[in-house]
Parts: sequence; structure tokens; C-alpha cells
Amino acid sequence: MLKAGVLGAGHLGKIHLRLLQQSSQYELVGFYDANPEYAKKIVKEFGYTYYDSIDALIDAVDVIDIVTPTLSHHECAKKAILKGKHVFIEKPITNTVAEAEELIALAKKHKVKGQVGHVERFNPAFMAVKDQINTPMFIETHRLAEFNPRGTDVPVVLDLMIHDIDAILSVVNSPIKQINASGVSVISNSPDIANARLEFENGCVANLTSSRISMKNMRKSRFFQRDAYISVDFLEKKVEVVKMKDAPKKADEYAMILQNAEGVKKQIYFENPDISQNNAILDELETFADAINNDTTPIVSLEEATEALRIAIQIIETFEK
Repeated sequence: MLKAGVLGAGHLGKIHLRLLQQSSQYELVGFYDANPEYAKKIVKEFGYTYYDSIDALIDAVDVIDIVTPTLSHHECAKKAILKGKHVFIEKPITNTVAEAEELIALAKKHKVKGQVGHVERFNPAFMAVKDQINTPMFIETHRLAEFNPRGTDVPVVLDLMIHDIDAILSVVNSPIKQINASGVSVISNSPDIANARLEFENGCVANLTSSRISMKNMRKSRFFQRDAYISVDFLEKKVEVVKMKDAPKKADEYAMILQNAEGVKKQIYFENPDISQNNAILDELETFADAINNDTTPIVSLEEATEALRIAIQIIETFEK
């Protein structure tokens, strides 16, 4: 079992602590939090071991799980990597691309693994259809959330949209050619609602909308490709797969047949992939343990997370222009 420690015991940090304690792949050693009084309450309530310094916790573990505010990700991860420890970092990887690139270089130098918490990669609905998303040419995503002051220290692009940026980059195997975007600050100092249009060199276009001032929550993505339409509801964990194939000469009387202007007939098929219910956060932590133990590339590598951050920052810079 890998010895693990958690930096940051806020809302998400407490979830990580609980899951690491439950996991058969980790031994939870303890945690550090910058607020000693709050940390004492966590100890009293849950019985976790509290370390009064980051360095002391790093020295005691094999893996550091960084669930602190984004501004401190780079400093915390750098300390751990320099001591030869593997790092799991909540998204976004760091505050700047330069910081992320430094972590990549240090991780290679010190031969440690790094993974970033882009948890939607482990959403069971997305996992059920990811292999069927093959060269999509148009993608539309909506990630809408009710207002929560907890996330307003960063723009909505880094808070919410980056989930969809990462998921899209994982299925579109092409560099981005152009970005157009707009964002509006409604009640925060940074944009609360944003729209971005990503054009890829292979012709794919992705239209992303994110809001943290909506009346209801929504996390949906739709992928359109040759002869197929795939819809993923990340919130409800549901999928819709509609495929078109050449219609047989003798179709079933109940078959849905479409005919275009050239007379080509297509038959519509509906598929219902099996969705295995899971705990996405536990899965991302345990696949990281697998990557460490088997010396394989983590599912969301530092490099992939850096690319998602790079695109997110380019979108934000487009607002400012």
C-alpha cells in the first residue's frame, strides 16, 4: 500500500481523506491544513492524524494529494517532487502554464508520477461512450451551476469550463487553430458566464458554455460525427447514442429509415451502453496508484492537464482583448 498524505482539508479535501482511508491501495498517513484551529476540529471529528507542517507530511509519505487553493499548487507540488514523492493535484494543475511546465520538468528529473484531478474523465457516462467518440466534427457543451461563493476566486473558465476543455482534448486528436470567446462578470470580479468556440486544425469545432449563476445545474456534452450522435449527461450519468448505417435492402417494418436528396437511405439505430456506477474521485486516486505501481502513464497526466490549462488561459486572454 502506498502511504498517502493530503494537503488541504476543505470541502474537497475531506472527501479525499475519507476515500483514501477507504481505499485498499493507500494507507492514509495524515493531513496538513493551513488553519490549525480548523485542523483540530477535523482531527476531533474524524480522527485523522494532523501534521503541523507541509514538509513533515511530505517526509512521511509516498504520495502527496494536493487539495489546496490553486495559487499554492505549484509550491506544494514542487516541494513534494524535489523530495522524490508522487503528486496528485486537484484541477487546475497550477495557476500559470509556466508553473505547470516546471512541474513536468521536475517530475521527469526526479522520476516521479503526477496526475491531475480532472474527475470528469472518470464519470461513468463519459467512460461508457468514450471509445465510440471517433473523430467528432462538432461538439457542444453546457456546464451550468447555481451560484456558490466557494469558487469565485477564479474565473468560471478555470472553475468549470476546464472540465470540458480537458474532456474534449482527450477525444479530439488535433491541435487548436483558433479560439473565439466572450465572458461576462455579473456578481464576481472575474467572469461568471463564458462562451468559447474552439476550432481545430482537422476541422472540428467545439462550442463551450459555462455559467456559475444559473437557476439549475447542468453538465451536458453532445458529440456529432460521421453517422453518429452521442450525448453525455455528466450530472445525471446518462448517455444517448444514435447511429446511422446504410439501410438494408429489406428493412424491418419498424425500422427508422432516412433518405437524403440523392436517394441514399440510412437506418437509425439507438444504443444503450452499460453504465457502471462508480465513485469517480476514488477511481482517479486508485488509477494513480496503479500507474505508480505498474510504472505506466497516469490517465490524466501532468502534460495533458497543462494543455487544458493553456487553452483555458488563452480563452481568458481572449476576453481581455
